[in-house]
Amino acid sequence: MNKELVEKIKANPDYQKLIATRSAFAVKLSIAMLVVYFAFILTIAFSPATLGTPLSADTVTTVGIPVGIAIIIFAFVLTGIYTKRANGEFDELNNAIKKSVGED
Repeated sequence: MNKELVEKIKANPDYQKLIATRSAFAVKLSIAMLVVYFAFILTIAFSPATLGTPLSADTVTTVGIPVGIAIIIFAFVLTGIYTKRANGEFDELNNAIKKSVGED
């Protein structure tokens, strides 16, 4: 890719919108995941009995197990949300950029 094409792409308003939108969205999802994860870690650190409480009197499974599984599922959901938006809105912007600079 030559320097002229790179500058043409960088100057494209659709490219600017793509970068700004994608970055803001990724930061929001990252913050959401970090909040959930650090809440889990801080609960383990400062209140281990909370997650160590058995689900019922006759089981050895603690509250921490389903909470941990929920965090993993939450991460998959966030990945799905990002993928859905990337395959929709972000791909449309990318295709608009390709058309406007004549690369297809």
